Amino acid sequence: MSLGDKISNKADDLGGKAKEAAGNVTGDEQLQAEGKTDQAKAGLKDAAEKVKDAVGDAVNKIRK
Repeated sequence: MSLGDKISNKADDLGGKAKEAAGNVTGDEQLQAEGKTDQAKAGLKDAAEKVKDAVGDAVNKIRK
């Protein structure tokens, strides 16, 4: 996973946490849900990048 991907995923996660917190403070359930969705998307992107890295590592080991 590149540094840019890590930074982007972390930014999405933090943005989601901020939205969720703002929704909690204001009682805005839609904003809370958007925040949770943003966090879930960031988690999925992070997991996909880890799988991609693991597959690449496995391919490299086979080629050696």
